[in-house]
Amino acid sequence: MSDDGDRSPGRLELSGPATPEMLDLVHAVLERLWADHADVSQGDRARFETAVIEILGNIVEHAYRLDPSDDPNDESARRFDVSLVATDEELVAAFGDNGMPVALDLSNVTMPDEDAESGRGLALAAAAVDDLSYERVQGRNHWRLLCVRRPD
Repeated sequence: MSDDGDRSPGRLELSGPATPEMLDLVHAVLERLWADHADVSQGDRARFETAVIEILGNIVEHAYRLDPSDDPNDESARRFDVSLVATDEELVAAFGDNGMPVALDLSNVTMPDEDAESGRGLALAAAAVDDLSYERVQGRNHWRLLCVRRPD
């Protein structure tokens, strides 16, 4: 697990194993992003954080279920990276992971019935941000979230 610490203005990056413990670390990185960008409204923070955590939760759930190895040195273990960017106009998160390909049509993502035990994560993420995209390139899953900042 490494926090690459890219300190270019408005950008934070993190790379690590796709394990449930990484959710707490990403929360800490988001807190650092907000500390660096105190002008981001609470509403924009909530929308962005919801989408980031839901997408990461899906990455961890599906990758970790397939690869429950706790060995961070295992070359075949599932890993992810995330880049978080804040500008005056937008908040952007870009995820990459070496998990299994995802078969989905983001244009048809809807909230499941209230009795459903899963399936809300993508619907919540899609509802929270202005754009959510996914593509599979060279054996990696790539997710991009865009949250246009709204005036207070």
